[in-house]
Amino acid sequence: MAKPNILIINPDQMRADSLRHLGNRAAHTPALDALAGEGVSFSQAFCQNPVCVPSRCSFMTGLYPHVHGHRTMNFLQQPHEENLFGDMKRGGYRTYSSHRGDLMAGQYPRYHKALVDEYIRVHSKRPLHHYLPPRGEPGSEGYYSFLNGIVPEKYATDMDDLIVDGAAQAIRRRPKKKPFFMFVGLMLPHPPYQIEQKYYDLIDKSQLPSRIPTIDDQDGKPKMERGLRDALGVSDWDEARLDEIRATYLAMCAKVDNQVGRLIQTLKDEGIYDDTAILVFSDHGDYTGDYGIVEKSQNCFPDCLTNVPFVLKPPVGVRVDRGVNDNLVELTDVCATAAELAGITIDRPHFSRSLLPTVADKTAEHRPFVLCEGGRLRGETHCMEYDPRDHRPEDHYAPRLALQGREDGTHTKAVMLRTREYKYIRRLEEPDEFYVLRQGERVNRMDEPAWAAQIAQAKEQLLTAMIATSDVVPFQLDSRFSLEVIKNGIRAAKAPGFLGDLLGVFLKLTRQSPAQFLRNIALLAQRVKGKKRK
Repeated sequence: MAKPNILIINPDQMRADSLRHLGNRAAHTPALDALAGEGVSFSQAFCQNPVCVPSRCSFMTGLYPHVHGHRTMNFLQQPHEENLFGDMKRGGYRTYSSHRGDLMAGQYPRYHKALVDEYIRVHSKRPLHHYLPPRGEPGSEGYYSFLNGIVPEKYATDMDDLIVDGAAQAIRRRPKKKPFFMFVGLMLPHPPYQIEQKYYDLIDKSQLPSRIPTIDDQDGKPKMERGLRDALGVSDWDEARLDEIRATYLAMCAKVDNQVGRLIQTLKDEGIYDDTAILVFSDHGDYTGDYGIVEKSQNCFPDCLTNVPFVLKPPVGVRVDRGVNDNLVELTDVCATAAELAGITIDRPHFSRSLLPTVADKTAEHRPFVLCEGGRLRGETHCMEYDPRDHRPEDHYAPRLALQGREDGTHTKAVMLRTREYKYIRRLEEPDEFYVLRQGERVNRMDEPAWAAQIAQAKEQLLTAMIATSDVVPFQLDSRFSLEVIKNGIRAAKAPGFLGDLLGVFLKLTRQSPAQFLRNIALLAQRVKGKKRK
């Protein structure tokens, strides 16, 4: 059987509850709804970090952010790290990516070229200008709300449109005898909240679901969320104004849905839709007015930030239990799922689990809980996303960055463990959080005696999970001696029997079997050859 093509479409900052088939009657997502009808939509899919770079480093490796320290927007994957692009390329795939991958560090072009065969071309017949309406002066009402509203027609074509056009073009001119692996990273529905009129008109504001009310100081929420509530200036808006943010955000999601539909149509036009696995998932979500906050936060974990859409349509021939699947899944599971679809083995450590068993049968439980993490240690100033000495009030992110720069535990490290029923968050320098999900996430139940047993169980589960995933050991074994040392020892052999004696002592000292010794010699020889080529 021929290997299927694999297409990943990754919107930025899209909440799971922005999809109509998951219950949002105000949403307009016909393409994704139809795709879910042919495949599976995971209603309980969770990211492993609530901002883009750490999340993408996680789902493209199958590793948690803590394994290699990917906890900040400014530390991307380095040349020594492997990811799904390399896995698929070694498995016989031609690899494609949009330029905005937020994955591999930009200062290593050879690293990119080694893993990505072709970057999606972006062409525009006219200059692109981002819509920037006047905001008034810092401190003015709504200055940090991210709400720009309706985009004038002359700004209607944005970078996402060009990325989708380029991806469609790449699909049409692909080498026909080789399967492709393509990652299409989109910018929407990332704020600012702005959209063209035609998409805004698709949203029925009368059907907007209830907003999670603005938090109070006594609700037991962390410093970051309370600080954002006070600094962003939208918590005292009336519901009608907050609904404008929410409707505009859903309209941005409607545009993403349209772009997904365009790529699906390209696959159908090329006659390869049935032969292509399509995975559509976001890297994280967005507050969108819930709790009196907009945008996101890197060390907070409400479902609006961590629960993301994840629709998977496998190729023909893969068994599918169609429709909504409410099993707990992580974005770490993308790697193992893509590998099983491609019929390849990932020859590197990872914690990914293939989704295909639960794709085939919704009753097959996938994970008992999911994890998410973020934040920094006190003193880890290199993990901050800006220099406090360069504070610019005109930056939309100025309040958030200022909070992250505080050394009072506001941006402390934290880890979330979520089951179907409960959510426990361990915080280093603040009180922990515990939520009974059927009661919502607005009030922290950590100090309520009624939940002591569940809290104790969650702590035990989290401790076990963190030990199990705390690090990885590379599959490639290293020699304890350099090739030069071994050469010198062989040259020193004078008598016929000395070489054998020397090798025996060497093997005993290094605790290696003869087979291990030979493997390590071959490994060192390969490295020497590689250095000579360079």
